[in-house]
Amino acid sequence: MNSNTFGTAFCLTTFGESHGAAIGGVIDGCPAGILLDKTLIEKELSRRKPGRDATMSARKEPDEVEFLSGLFEGKTTGAPIAFLIRNKDAKTSDYENIKDVFRPSHADFTYQMKYGIRDYAGGGRGSARTLLPCVVAGAIAKQILAAQGVEIQSEVIEMGEAREKDTVGAIIQGTIKNAPVGLGEPAFMKFHAVLAYAMMTINAAKGFEIGDGFKAAKMKGSEYNDEFMFDGERIRTKTNHSGGVQGGITNGEDIVFRVAFKPIPSVMLPQQTVDIHGNTVTLEIQGRHDTCVVPRVLPIVEAMAAMVTLDFVLLKKCNKI
Repeated sequence: MNSNTFGTAFCLTTFGESHGAAIGGVIDGCPAGILLDKTLIEKELSRRKPGRDATMSARKEPDEVEFLSGLFEGKTTGAPIAFLIRNKDAKTSDYENIKDVFRPSHADFTYQMKYGIRDYAGGGRGSARTLLPCVVAGAIAKQILAAQGVEIQSEVIEMGEAREKDTVGAIIQGTIKNAPVGLGEPAFMKFHAVLAYAMMTINAAKGFEIGDGFKAAKMKGSEYNDEFMFDGERIRTKTNHSGGVQGGITNGEDIVFRVAFKPIPSVMLPQQTVDIHGNTVTLEIQGRHDTCVVPRVLPIVEAMAAMVTLDFVLLKKCNKI
């Protein structure tokens, strides 16, 4: 089992920790001959960059991507695309006071129990910073999809009310427009199942729904069903309660989904916890932290959606499923 790799035809393997030397990845399965616009990749990374306003971590990182292989004269060669982003503003000392303490709702305890060791600096491998390679791979996937008319968007539709020293959660809505009909499989590779898996790999994600989602549980079948019609060009549905996916397969309508994110657990208020010896500790977290996952999570949601969509496009083209 390779828990550091995502995708089947378009695969991304990531490496690195929050305060290590670098974060990086290897993309395998990217089609050859794609002229990459590095400016667009940098733009996506900038959307996720910390330190841009008072609600974000004050960490100052240039987040410049270095491509090491898989490109020749700006075009993809079909070989693995290796890249890295160096950590230049790491401050391990900010976390010295919690190296033996389990922070509430962080992965400290579970990592310690699973591995017997943990990188306490910024959460190590469990940091949201380790999703940077997803943004890079997603930006590449977006460019390939855009050439086929597929667009991916996201927006904040709900957010908690922040107060001093505390954090809040949010709900993000994503939309995949102009996705081809027929992506996904009816059993264990349903399009929305893989999309849900992708979204739930994002740090702080706690809920996923597609179309009318949980609202559908309160509707009658006559209200929920998407009736078909012919619009003069193609067969489509009058409504989109299904969110663009029926029977696990895309139907050509907008794929509309929502992801709920919990409040970031690094709050600057006193909290009760225990240390590795079981002693009760009053913890006051220090360091540089965000107030909410938004807006920095938006490019990550879009990146994961892009990778899922491109993966299914390539699988369909190769007839591997």
